[in-house]
Amino acid sequence: MPTIALLGTGLLGTGMAENLLARGHQLQVWNRTASKLAPLVQRGAVAAADPAAAVRGAAHVHLVLAEDDAVDATIARLRPGLAADVPVIDHSTNLPARVANRFAALRPAGVRYVPAPVFMSPANAREASGLMLLAGPAADAEALQPHLATMTGKVWHVGERPDLAAVYKLAGNSLFFALAGAMHDVFAIGRGNGVDAAGMLRLFEVFKPGSALPWIGQRVAAGGDGPASFELAMARKDARLMLEAAAGHGPLLLPAIAAAMDAALANGLGTADFAAFARGATRTSRTKAP
Repeated sequence: MPTIALLGTGLLGTGMAENLLARGHQLQVWNRTASKLAPLVQRGAVAAADPAAAVRGAAHVHLVLAEDDAVDATIARLRPGLAADVPVIDHSTNLPARVANRFAALRPAGVRYVPAPVFMSPANAREASGLMLLAGPAADAEALQPHLATMTGKVWHVGERPDLAAVYKLAGNSLFFALAGAMHDVFAIGRGNGVDAAGMLRLFEVFKPGSALPWIGQRVAAGGDGPASFELAMARKDARLMLEAAAGHGPLLLPAIAAAMDAALANGLGTADFAAFARGATRTSRTKAP
């Protein structure tokens, strides 16, 4: 089995390392806090003193770091040990602009930098499930597919634009955070009416809103243009009822949504589609429904 280097052994990196070790790879690991390597060494990994030592002799290099500053610093330190044409596969969550700049700087310098953020928990990493995004040349995606497929449930080559995977990663995480806030509001409505969290979750055993996400996305992208499926004025009435039902239990998102709806209503969009509130208060009501 080829030697693999993995730099960054937080929760996700440790999960990836455990998967690679279970598959029989020779694994060289490095972490800024060396003591965190001990459990992986007990499983058979080799602890490296520095990034250059970690990547020396490796066929693939994986970075699982906090963000851009750590990525840049670690790549600078590993380069003395990096062999020609060895891919440096970066699973960190980064700023898209810095990913694009890093790719543009490293590729001409002979560093085969590959942005590959993931939608994976530590458990996903251990069991090789979840989703890995891959941006950059199609030839890289094809060449790396056999290796990366053993580390995740699905590898998606998003295209050759090097920062696109980073864009998608931040977008996906933003939706997770928004959904967490929305669930807080769901529970607040329940608490305001004597229904506990378990009782509120029963709703989603029958009502499956996930299938509506593409439709909602299209509505929001259009700013509520087109025939109304649910008029904004009626949606604002429902938002009022939600806030009243959750009174005293701290909804997180509903007040901001209600304020955005009020701004759209002030722009004359009451008969437009409910998604018109996402258009923002600065746009005029040029698409107001008749």
